[in-house]
Parts: sequence; C-alpha cells; structure tokens
Amino acid sequence: MCLLVVSNMLYAQKFSDYFVDKTLRIDYLFTGNASRQSICLDELSSLPSWAGRKHHLAELPLAGNGQIVMKDAASGTVIYKTSFSSLFQEWLETEEAQTATKGFENTFLVPYPLRSAEIEITLFDLRRNVRASLKHTVDPNDILIHQKGIERITPHKYLIKSGEEDKCIDIAIMAEGYTTDEMDTFYKDADIAVESLMAHEPFKTMKGRFNIVAVASPSADSGVSVPRLGEWKQTAVSSHFSTFYSDRYLTTSRVRSIHDALAGIPYEHIIILANTDEYGGGGIYNSYTLTTAHHAAFRPVVVHEFGHSFGGLGDEYFYDDDTMTDTYPLDIEPWEQNITTRVDFASKWEDMLPAKTPVPTPVEKAEKYPVGVYEGGGYSVKGIFRPAYNCRMRTNEHPDFCPVCQRAIRRIIEFYTE
Repeated sequence: MCLLVVSNMLYAQKFSDYFVDKTLRIDYLFTGNASRQSICLDELSSLPSWAGRKHHLAELPLAGNGQIVMKDAASGTVIYKTSFSSLFQEWLETEEAQTATKGFENTFLVPYPLRSAEIEITLFDLRRNVRASLKHTVDPNDILIHQKGIERITPHKYLIKSGEEDKCIDIAIMAEGYTTDEMDTFYKDADIAVESLMAHEPFKTMKGRFNIVAVASPSADSGVSVPRLGEWKQTAVSSHFSTFYSDRYLTTSRVRSIHDALAGIPYEHIIILANTDEYGGGGIYNSYTLTTAHHAAFRPVVVHEFGHSFGGLGDEYFYDDDTMTDTYPLDIEPWEQNITTRVDFASKWEDMLPAKTPVPTPVEKAEKYPVGVYEGGGYSVKGIFRPAYNCRMRTNEHPDFCPVCQRAIRRIIEFYTE
C-alpha cells in the first residue's frame, strides 16, 4: 500500500506545470432543437485568479449531462476536466423544442493554461449518447482574450472566510431584483441563506472548508419578472418564473450577466437570491442555484436547490399521474447519486443497506430502514428508487438530507478540498 501511494504521488499532476494562477472564462452558445444541436464558442476572458481545485485536475466527481476536457496541445495530456448540466439540455426535452430552435448562453471557468490547450466540450442525451461537441484551441497569449475583473468590481462582503480561495470552496451569493437602496435587505437574506445551508449536514461539520461572499449586484427594478402576472422587471441577471411554462420554475438564460457581475471576485459556485415572495427556484449542476428570498419556504428551498447545483443530487419526489416518466430512461443508471433504476445499483448506496433490507422497501417500514430502496423518485412513481422515505431532496418539510445525500455531498466537498 505504501508503494502505491508513493507511486501515485510521483505521477500526480502539478498545477504549476500546466497553469498559471488565473481563470479562463469560456462563453458558449448551445443552440438547436430536439432533433439537432450545436455548440458555438462566443468569447474568451481572463480573470485575475483561480479559485478552483489545484488537485484531482484530470478527474470528475460526477458525470453530469455535459463535460469539458482540456488537453495540453503539444503533448495531448489531459490536464483538466469538469462536468455540468444546462438549462438548454432540459429545454430539449420539452414540447417546445420539437418545433422551435433556440440558443442558450453557457459560461464555464477553467484554469488558465501556460501553453496552448485544446478544449473539447460535449453534451450528452438521457442515454449518454453524444448530442453535440466542439473542439477548439486556446492560445493563452491571444490578444483578443478579454481581461475582466480588473476594474469596476461589484461591491461585496464575506459572510464566511475560512481560508485562501485555493484551499476552500468559494460560493458567491448574488443579489437579483434588489435595487441599490435595498442592499441591506439583501445582506440579511444572504445571512439567512448561509445559516440555512450550514444548519444541514454535512455542511455543518465541514463549514471550515467554505468561503462565502455576498455580492451586491444592483437591479434597476425591485422584484423579479413574473410572466403569468404580466410583470417584467429590469434586473441584474434577467431572471423570471414560468421557465418552460412551469410557474414555479425560476431561472435565467442570461448566464453571461451572472459572471460579469462576479468578475474579479473569487468564486466557484453560485447562489442567486431573488427579491420576491413568489414561490419557486431552480438549481442546475455546476451552473447556479436561483431561489426566492421572501417566501415562507425560502430556507428549505435554497438548501434543496443547492443540493442540485453543488451536490449534483436528483429530485426524490414524484408525480402520482406520472407526467414526467420519460425524464430518466429506466434501462440506464442515472448519474445522480441519490436515485437509481437499479441497473447499476452497486455504484450507488447498495453498500449502505442494512442486511436483509427488503427491495423495494415498504413505506410502512421506513422507521426501521432509514436507508432503503423506496420506489418513486426522479419524478416517476415506478421504476426509479430513492434511498429514504423522506429527505430534503424530496420535501420542504423534512429537516435534513438523508444519509445517502449526506455522503454524496461529503464526497463532493472532499473532492474539492483534499
């Protein structure tokens, strides 16, 4: 065992061999419809420092619905990987995508290469087939790489500062729909968001691995857009309810405006607080959490949505009328760690099951089996299973993440910080 550890250390990739302490921001456009998709490179930018991981560079914590692979152009060595999901890929599964063609902004942060690097970005469908991919080469000395975050940095203050950004996970909490005069309210709301998140395990015991900064991005109007009420506001990131005509789905497709507001502030993960008492939110893996700040369910919702965007967790609830049964193919194992079709259950929480746990686990035995295999999850009543009868990823009323979700989040935190 000792020889193996030494061998791995000898061949471990050093950050400084391939990167400088800056961020390369890549703006893409994902375009198309249900039958045909493409990826376009929009703009490259440099940011003053790199807040992401400097280890596990060529590894992925989760598969995601899309991946970015960065290679040293001269040697072909893989020097960085990351994964993500996108609003565009969700939209491709809607009825609208059958007849309309649209484009969605997407922005990703990667470490800034020392030498020319080849970057390949790939989108997958629900069956893990490649939907679209793009390869492009980045010359770090390209004069058209836009330098951002040097001047006009958005006002901000740290709510938690545990250490240097390269040693901690950096979360930015942004204001959406708060005017300049309402920033005191925003900072109070951001405090509530942090308090809510850090009350949940494993965030509670691993709080010292996080830096959290509140970013006072101002909006011209107070509140956010609510299309069903005919209300359209001019706000910092142009968010709105009724995404895909679902009234409580609160998102923004103006992703570049998010990253422009954060330029010059170290960040890896994003929580956006919307100044509204309408119920709703959304969380997209390695993209952002966006949630209402003044509804009574603000506290549980911000934690649930961060479970999506940070932890890559799936929804554990389901619909009795099975309106979304085609979201997950039942003959493919989902990449999310807290739902399973049992196609490859060994890769999920099979090792956490008590001996002789009945499968499916009867609901009436939920007290006996806090970790089980309960049917119903991922929006489907049948064929998809969740690990607990109840969990923060199922209802707003349950106070905690279930043991399986806690382990999944803990593994993500460890991946970024160890």
